[in-house]
This record gives sequence, C-alpha cells and structure tokens, in this order.
Amino acid sequence: MMKNLQALLVDIPVQKVLGRTDLPIQVLCFDSRKAVVDSCFVAINGSQVDGHHYIAMAIEAGSSVIVCERLPHSIQAAVTYIAVASTLSALGIMAANFYDQPSKKLKIVAVTGTNGKTTVVHLLYNMVMKMGYKVGMFSTIYNKVLDQTYPASHTTPDALQLQSLLHRMVAVGCRYCFMEASSHAIVQERLAGIDLTGAIFTNITHEHLDYHLDFRCYIQAKKKLFDGLPATAFALMNQQDRNSAILLQNCKAKKFTFSLQDAADFRGKIITNTLHGLELEIGHQSVWFQLIGALNASNLLAAYGASQLLDLNNQKSLISLSAIPPILGRINRVRHGKPQQVIIDYAHTPDAIQKVIATLRSMLPAGSRLITIMGCGGNRDQQKRPIIGKILSQNSDMAIFTSDNPRDEDPQEIMHSMQQGVPETALPKVLHVVDRAMAIKTACLLAHSNDLILIAGKGHQHYEEIKGIKHYFCEEQIVQEILGDTKEGFCRVYSKK
Repeated sequence: MMKNLQALLVDIPVQKVLGRTDLPIQVLCFDSRKAVVDSCFVAINGSQVDGHHYIAMAIEAGSSVIVCERLPHSIQAAVTYIAVASTLSALGIMAANFYDQPSKKLKIVAVTGTNGKTTVVHLLYNMVMKMGYKVGMFSTIYNKVLDQTYPASHTTPDALQLQSLLHRMVAVGCRYCFMEASSHAIVQERLAGIDLTGAIFTNITHEHLDYHLDFRCYIQAKKKLFDGLPATAFALMNQQDRNSAILLQNCKAKKFTFSLQDAADFRGKIITNTLHGLELEIGHQSVWFQLIGALNASNLLAAYGASQLLDLNNQKSLISLSAIPPILGRINRVRHGKPQQVIIDYAHTPDAIQKVIATLRSMLPAGSRLITIMGCGGNRDQQKRPIIGKILSQNSDMAIFTSDNPRDEDPQEIMHSMQQGVPETALPKVLHVVDRAMAIKTACLLAHSNDLILIAGKGHQHYEEIKGIKHYFCEEQIVQEILGDTKEGFCRVYSKK
C-alpha cells in the first residue's frame, strides 16, 4: 500500500515542516526496527521508551519522513521532519488516513470499565454474528475478523494494528465492530482517528494505579473516551456506578442508562441465579441465559441495551444472547469427573473478586464451603495486594494465596503483601502455596464433595510469566488432571511449555 505524505497529514495540527511533503510513503511505523525505504517513522514518547532516541536508526534504515514532538539537533537535508504536539495522536490519525478511514465504514462500539469489558464485547460480537451480520472484535482474549482469529497482545491494540484490522474488516464486508477500550489505550491515544458509533461504561473500581498514580487520574482516563464522542453517537452507562455521572460531564453524545436495581432506560431483574445459568427479566420478558452471576446479568443487560441503540431486532437480540455459552475465563465452570464444583474466573481487582465471591456464595448449598485460590501479579499495582488479601480471607471459608504471573518479583514477597491485609481472626483460614499448580491440587484434595473451588486471577490466560518467560499453564487442564478420569499425569500437564 502506497500513500502520499500529504494525504497522511490530513486533520493533523502540524506545528512545523522541514522538507517536502509530496513524498510517497509505503510503510508507517513507530518501531525503528520496522523502518524501510520510503517509510514514515513516528517517534512516540512512551512510558518506557522514547522513540526520539531512535530517529537516527530509522533514517539509516531508509525512513524519508520523521514525525516528532522535538526536532533532532542534526537535521538531514534528504529527510522531511514534521513537528506535532502529540505523536501519539498523530500516529492514530495517520494510520486511519493510511488505511482509508475504515472506521467511517463501520458501526464501532467501544466498551470501557474496570470489569466486564471482555464479556460485553464477546456478547455483542457473538450476538450480532448469530443474527447473521458480519462482525469484527477487539478483546483481551483475542481479536476477530468474522471467524478469523488474531492473537491479542494488549486489551486494545496499538493504533497501527487497530487500523490495519479495521481495514481488513471493511474488506471482508463487516458492518459492525466491538472493541475493548482500556484506560491505557485511551491515554495513549490508540483510538485516535476512530469514529465511534457508541461507547459503553460498565463500572470503575481500584485498578491500574501503578500506571495512573491515583484514582482520580484513572477516572479521567476513562472520561476522555466519552469526552471525545460526537453528538451523533450514544453513551450507554451503568446507572449503578455513581462515577457514570462524572464520565458524562462533557459528553456530547446521546445518553442512556442500564441497571439491575434503579430506574433506567434499560432495566433488568434477576429471577433465578444458579451455577448452571441465570434467568433475567429483560426487554419485558423472562429469558434464560447460560452465563452465571449478577456481574454477568449486568453485562448481558449492557449488551442488550447496545443492541437496541444499534436498532437491532429486540426478539432476535434476546434469542441470540440466550444461546451464548460462558465467555472463556469469566465465571467458567470446569467439567470433570468428581462432585466438587470448580470455577475459573479472571477477577484480579478488589471489586471484581469481592463480587465474584458474593455471587458464588449466594449459590452455595447449605453446609458447603468456598475455597478460593488467588495471587497478585508482579510488577503491577501493589496497593491492591493487602486489600485482596483481606477480601479473600474474610469472604472465603479457606483462602490459598499463591503465585500469579510474578514476572520479576519474588512471589513469596507478593504473598506476604497480601497477608498484610488479613485480620488476625482470619489467619487460620489462610494457606500459602507458592506453586500455583500445587495450590490448585491442595484445594482439590481439601474440598469435600459439596464444596466449591474458585480459581481467580488468570481466567483465559494459559501461561505463567516468570522472569520474562511465559510458561504454559492451563488451569482447566490441571483441574481435569486432578479431578477427572484422564490418563495423563498431573506433573506432565504442569511442566508443559
């Protein structure tokens, strides 16, 4: 694909130009290692690496155009330099121009919030696909263009990946796209250049304070998504989260609400809630869904509300939603050969784990115990560790602290931080088993036939990241090895790479 530089600069507030702008551009990049002849290198000032330090390398590799926030001291006559206020924003807009503005040819809905983004996006994608439309999706688990799956390295891809996949969606005839919008992606302008049809807010709780520094900054990051919505778009907000009013303060979009408790534009009510599914009063009728718990009831309601704002058929929307199985790693019940119930869930924030535990406890038969296994990720928000330790110890009948992607940290130290939040009266209920596989095995051996085991924190992740290496780790497979009737050995599963 070849573009003219002038076409790439449309809608970008350029501060200064040194050199010609009538140049052909065949590659747009922000990684100097991907620079080639006739490429345009955008110097991103990231949280860990400053692309301005690699301008010379990009030029040496063949870049004829440099987009930057600071002009380098050494200016080469054969190179064009474009100075802008924000290269993050410029990259998104240039990528959209490079791929012929694909978002203008799609109905795109972004979903943001601390919890529920992945579930809502998967519900929307599967619902609309089941209704016979061509759809694309960006999620934490994977990205999809129709039935084609692409790996997801981030919750929201970088601007180049995003626009490239949107371009592919348009090429195969997609009409809709549903995407997760993480707070990191919003702050880093990865959505720049995307025309949104609507945005959904699920909730906001304590998370990512290692990046956003404090809760106010975290809220402002989410708010930026709604600030940028055009008047033609819709904003669908969780009425049960009081922060939704803050997010809408400067929003020009049409505003709508959903709630399981309060009066709202889209109201739902839980009729039956079991480990096998839930029944909701929704859209003026009672519908059975395969998903589990109040959290998923809210997610289903958000997806239904969005379907109506997209003018999709009411009855077909509900029928399609009711046919969707549990989302990978989101309150998934593991099938095995023993009577103990095992649930795997991605919950890794204080609010999410508290709600998941509350949901599961409400479904426990009399005399049953809840055994919870959980750790906290290394090189991430340390403030939440004692909070999670307290929640686990107070709300579980037995809590097993363990490893969860320790990365460069000592998992023993992470568990010690979790222990700081445990009240003295709850100490007898807490075990420390640093090896996550052994923690799962311990819980399975201690569980009585009517007990429920919750394995929290990893969900869909099939790896354990230690010292920069991702080791194969599938919790569902481990449970099936321990409690099931398979012939494979437990140790073989855990050591698999």
